Amino acid sequence: MQISVTRDVFKLAQVFTISRGSRTEAKVLTVKITDGDFVGWGECVPYARYDETLESVTAEIESLPAEFDRMALYDLLPAGAARNAVDCALWDLEAKKAGKPAWELAGLPAPGPEVTAYTLSLGTPESMQEQAAKNAFRPLLKIKLGTPDDMPRLEAVRAGAPNSTIIVDANEGWSAEVYADLAPHLVRLGVALVEQPLPAGDDDALLGMDRPVPVCADESCHDRNSLAKLKGKYDVVNIKLDKTGGLTEALALRDAALAEGYDVMVGCMVGSSLAMAPATLVAQGAVVTDLDGPLLLAEDRETPLLFDAEGVHPPEAALWG
Repeated sequence: MQISVTRDVFKLAQVFTISRGSRTEAKVLTVKITDGDFVGWGECVPYARYDETLESVTAEIESLPAEFDRMALYDLLPAGAARNAVDCALWDLEAKKAGKPAWELAGLPAPGPEVTAYTLSLGTPESMQEQAAKNAFRPLLKIKLGTPDDMPRLEAVRAGAPNSTIIVDANEGWSAEVYADLAPHLVRLGVALVEQPLPAGDDDALLGMDRPVPVCADESCHDRNSLAKLKGKYDVVNIKLDKTGGLTEALALRDAALAEGYDVMVGCMVGSSLAMAPATLVAQGAVVTDLDGPLLLAEDRETPLLFDAEGVHPPEAALWG
């Protein structure tokens, strides 16, 4: 096998802001694995929150030997962005060699479209109400919050999109006190789920707290090894392939989480359709699908995913799988 890794930059349709900062473009790594006449593709988004950079993840990928399979990859790279791109490229390669779709190789039923959340960037209440009104036709909106002064933003978004289901992502930005104060208002405003209200290192404070709205672990849940530390704190786990280290572990985490009584959300970093494509397989039947990365871009891959009123559709073979 020959492995190459390249950097790609996709401009965003507008500035995207979360509690940790803003960006105007998505910087991703594209992995290409060639084996004879067959080529497999994968994409990852290195994330500074997990001490990943474009350079460090590239070095991890370039350290791999010439021959290995998906199971051997577990011993070669830790869970994270580098393993994700390589694992997904291997799935794509296997599918092309076999002449079968990746979902069939994984023993999964044929996938269909899933309604996806659309993310509203953190901003002033006025700007967030404007974003909400512009996207009020969408059935599911995700609000980026994570400051001590989020109540006006919540009210503004609900006013802008009175009929949409709303989920909230605090990106570790709240304290236990802020979350406790906001919780009754989340209920009042019809919020269906709140993601990672507290920092991952401080989430023991959730033990024994009322959870009137389901609480989802994002930064606190990476792979199956995370599950033991989530008991009594969370109701839902957010599976992102850049955290699990690929589709292989994402599917295993989904099965393990469901077996332990958690609901499953499938999320993404801000990347192209190539990054979302494998995640559409994990998202089948999830309580929340949040694979809107391509909707936030001003440009995408040559064969993008289809988004329509039914949601995000599984990829065409020309893209992945």
